[in-house]
Amino acid sequence: MVLSNVVHSQISLHQRFRGVVPEVASRSHTERILPIVRQALDDAKVTPEELTAIAVTHRPGMVGCLLVGLAAAKALAFRFNRPLVGVDHVQAHVHTGLLADPDMPLPALCLVASGGHTALYKLIAPGKSERLGTTRDDAAGEALDKGAALLGLSYPGGPSIENEGKDGDRKAFKLPRTMLDKTSLDFSFSGMKTALLYTVQPPGQPKPDELPSGQELKNLAASYQEAIVDVLVKKLRRAAEQHDVQSLCIGGGVAKNTRLREQIAADPVLKQLHLVLPPLDLCADNGAMIAGLGSILFRQGKTSPIDLDAVATAQSGGKIKMRPRKRRVSK
Repeated sequence: MVLSNVVHSQISLHQRFRGVVPEVASRSHTERILPIVRQALDDAKVTPEELTAIAVTHRPGMVGCLLVGLAAAKALAFRFNRPLVGVDHVQAHVHTGLLADPDMPLPALCLVASGGHTALYKLIAPGKSERLGTTRDDAAGEALDKGAALLGLSYPGGPSIENEGKDGDRKAFKLPRTMLDKTSLDFSFSGMKTALLYTVQPPGQPKPDELPSGQELKNLAASYQEAIVDVLVKKLRRAAEQHDVQSLCIGGGVAKNTRLREQIAADPVLKQLHLVLPPLDLCADNGAMIAGLGSILFRQGKTSPIDLDAVATAQSGGKIKMRPRKRRVSK
């Protein structure tokens, strides 16, 4: 049960840069971390003394932001003598299906699609997953952000392209779908981004005086979004055909995309699975998903040392390595 889930959006801080600036993000984290913790406790009607453990993201991500969260979590753990549980935030996305639907049948096929990550996982059991495929270049969210910049649309690119393309023709522009080899579950979106660039500015021709507008812009946005969604759905279908899974769940900011959800639900193979399309507030990065996986790890007896460090990179696979919690022996 989620008692509270407080998220402070930094979109307005980064819009003029058309992307996340690490220093700006870290400073905002420092300014907002304590007010958000207080609000989360107040909304949940819980005092710090009533907490069982402190879960915190320690990988992957921008190190400056991770360090701010770690410092706050360690201070709380030390002050109130509570165990610390480090959480991989990609794995938290993988486990979002269990947060949205605790009875989701396992094993489950999980898509994590965001600005920094696009990967497929097989969730075998709580706390245990296997990565099936990942992006070889751009993430889906990154491709949407860069595509929006090419079209003169605002950051973040996913919502901007979705809104602009609502009244567009998805078949107006023929953009590539990079599927790699016939069995690959990896992704590649860099070619799609380049194809959009060459559509707007053909090679060898001077840069246009004006960016696309009107119906042409709507058609470009719709066609570009359709190409990205098409790849994600086809890869999901390919994974479902290759692996024995009972459910399908999605997570990450791109999982909020309406067209993606429609196409998953309409796919003849995927709709046979138990579909878990989480509420939008559980898709993008949020504290509830960290607490959700943290509680699973804690119940399994896994905690982290107080000197837990921030790590910028993701783990190569899906296995979560934690220090087993020491059992207290009564004397």
